[in-house]
Amino acid sequence: MVYMLSEATQAIRFDKNVKVLIIKSECPGIFCAGADLKERVKMTQAEVGPFVAKLRSTVSDLCNLPMPVIAAMDGIALGGGLEMALACDIRIAASSAKMGLVETRLAIIPGGGGTQRLPRLVGPAIAKELMFTARVIDGAEAARINLVNQAVEQNDERDAAYQRSLELAREITPQGPIAVQMAKIAIDRGVEVDLASGLKFEEACYAQVIPTKDRTEGLLAFKEKRPPKYRGE
Repeated sequence: MVYMLSEATQAIRFDKNVKVLIIKSECPGIFCAGADLKERVKMTQAEVGPFVAKLRSTVSDLCNLPMPVIAAMDGIALGGGLEMALACDIRIAASSAKMGLVETRLAIIPGGGGTQRLPRLVGPAIAKELMFTARVIDGAEAARINLVNQAVEQNDERDAAYQRSLELAREITPQGPIAVQMAKIAIDRGVEVDLASGLKFEEACYAQVIPTKDRTEGLLAFKEKRPPKYRGE
């Protein structure tokens, strides 16, 4: 599954027709349950390192996609499954969904970026509490601590988070695609540095939207009082 996800991520990276990516599961009640422990126990120490490295790079590739990525979490997201969601730009969860970085139960630590991305979302103290205790929380609690953007009540079809993600995607897609990409880069790079350096990232990203046809179209549409027709150019 890791290799299939890696291939899919690389394929979609250069698809200009994709304005928003939603990651969801086709398995009711489970977003991603994490590593197959029955498979893991058969691995030698020499095999574990490369496997985890591949997982880490795949999750990072997901994080670095140019378009907004939404995780629709309608069920369980544990270990690497939650790490995958943490790499997304936005997380929508059913209030009943269960999630946690539970690796310390197995005497290991998160290896797919969880030790770095979770503290950046919820703060170091909360992240430590969750990881030290291997606690599993529901979607409502995850929203309270800002682990997910929104928690929605589950529906009979068990796809409430996906349906809300679709609504959110429909809000994003009419916007200028290059502008959305540049905003993502400016935010992602800026939060890692001091304010002065972050403002330089913003300046550099703004410079890339100035010569676009979309920027001209946006101004004309505003003047002519009509919806803009952006082409990502």
